[in-house]
Amino acid sequence: MKSIPPRELLLTLAFSFLALTLCAQDQAPAAPQANTGFEIPATDDGLPGAGPIRRYEWFRKLWAERRAAWAAGAAEDQNAVAFLGDSITQGWGEDFSGIFPGVKIANRGISGDTTRGVLIRLKEDVLSLHPRAVVVLIGTNDLEELADPETIAANLKLILAELKRHDAKMPIVLCQVFPSAETKKRPVDKIKKVNELYAAAVKGDAQVTLIETWTLFANAQGDAKPEEFPDLLHPNGAGYAKWAAALRPVLATLGFVESEPDTFTPEPGFVSLFNGRDLTGWGFRPTSEADMASAKRWQASDPNAAAWPFVTHPIQFNGETSSGDGRYVAKNGRLIVTTPPEGRKIQQLWTTKEFVKDFILKLEFRATPNADSGVFIRSPQLQCRDYLLAGPYKQLTQYRPQEWNEIVVAVTNGVAHCTCNGEVLEAALKLPATGPIGLEGDRGQMEYRRIRIREVP
Repeated sequence: MKSIPPRELLLTLAFSFLALTLCAQDQAPAAPQANTGFEIPATDDGLPGAGPIRRYEWFRKLWAERRAAWAAGAAEDQNAVAFLGDSITQGWGEDFSGIFPGVKIANRGISGDTTRGVLIRLKEDVLSLHPRAVVVLIGTNDLEELADPETIAANLKLILAELKRHDAKMPIVLCQVFPSAETKKRPVDKIKKVNELYAAAVKGDAQVTLIETWTLFANAQGDAKPEEFPDLLHPNGAGYAKWAAALRPVLATLGFVESEPDTFTPEPGFVSLFNGRDLTGWGFRPTSEADMASAKRWQASDPNAAAWPFVTHPIQFNGETSSGDGRYVAKNGRLIVTTPPEGRKIQQLWTTKEFVKDFILKLEFRATPNADSGVFIRSPQLQCRDYLLAGPYKQLTQYRPQEWNEIVVAVTNGVAHCTCNGEVLEAALKLPATGPIGLEGDRGQMEYRRIRIREVP
C-alpha cells in the first residue's frame, strides 16, 4: 500500500468533512429568509437559457446567502481565478492556499445549482470580479431534474459565450461532468452524452481547455467509485486531491502555479537536449509520405479522426519560446505539448541533431488525464501517455498519474531498452542506425522536462 504524503492526507481529511457537510446540507429543510437582493427569481419568465432552475426552500436560502456574502467581499476577490459550479465546487471550501499555493481563488460554487442557475448569476458572481481565469464544472444537477443533455449543453454554450464576451483572452478550463450513478438519477449514458456535447461545443476554441475528468474518475462501468465518491455524487478527500492533481498541470501552463525556473543540472556526462528556456535545437521536420497517406486514409474513414497538419519544409525554433502555432511551448523548465483545441491533433517536434552512437536518454513527463503523446527514438515511437487510463501499459505499479515520471532509454547496437520509473515498457525496441529524438502531440496536455542524453563512445 502506497503511503499518502502529508499534504494529500490533510486535504483528504478536510475534503471528507466538507463532503459530509454538503450531503447533510442538500437534504436539510430551511426557513424562509429575508430579502437580500440575491434571491432566485420567482418565475422563469424572461430568464436566459432553458431547463431547470431549482426553487426548493433549502436551495433558495443557500443561493441567496452565498451570493450576498460574495457581493460583500467582491473587492477582495477581484482578479481571482474563479471556480464556478455546484456542490462539488463548493466542496473545495473557501481557502485554497494549501491546494494551489500562491493563487488567489474565488469559490463560486453553490450546492444544488444547475447550468441555468449559473447562467442567471454569472454576471454578478463571476464577471464582476474580472477573473484571471475561470474553472467550470456544472451539469450534474440538471440531470437529476430530468433535463436532457442537449438542453444542458445549450446552457453551457451560453455560459461560455458570456465569459468569452466579457474577456476574449481569459482562459477557461472546462471539466467534464463527473461520473455518478443511476441511483442518483444520473445514469452513465446521459453523463457521457453531456460530455460528448460539451466537447463538441468547445472543439476548435483555443480559449477553452477541456479536462477529461469523467475519464479520470469513472470505473469500468462508467459510474463513480465509492472509494472516491462515498455517496456516488460528491468526491471525498481522495477525490478532491485527484481533481487538484488533474488541474495543476493546466494551471501551471497558464502561469498560475509552478512559475519558478527549474534549476536541475544534468548528471556528469549527460548533455541537455532542452535548455528549459526556449526551443533551441528543436523544430518541425517535413511530414513523410507514409504519414501523409496514413492520415488521409484515417480521415477519410473516420469522422472523428485527429487533425494532422502536414509540414512541407523544415522549420527550426532556435530562440523561440513556442512553435508558430503554440502547440509546443517552453516555460519554466518544461517543454509543454499543449491541449489541442481540436480535441486530437497529431504533431511531432524533433531535435535538429541526429544520434548515431549508442546512448542513454533520460527525461521526465507529466500527463493530464487520458493524455496521449509519444517519444520518438531515432524514428520508432515509444508511447508516452497517461498510462493507467490511456494505455498501453496499464499494469504499471510505479506510474504516478498527473505527477512527474521518469523514462530512461538505453540504446545498444540498434536496440532500445525503455523503462518508466524503473518498470520495463519495451525490453528490445528495434531502431534504425541513426535519427533524431522527437516528441509527439495527440490528445490532452503532456509536459516534458530534464531531457538529457549521454552518448556512449
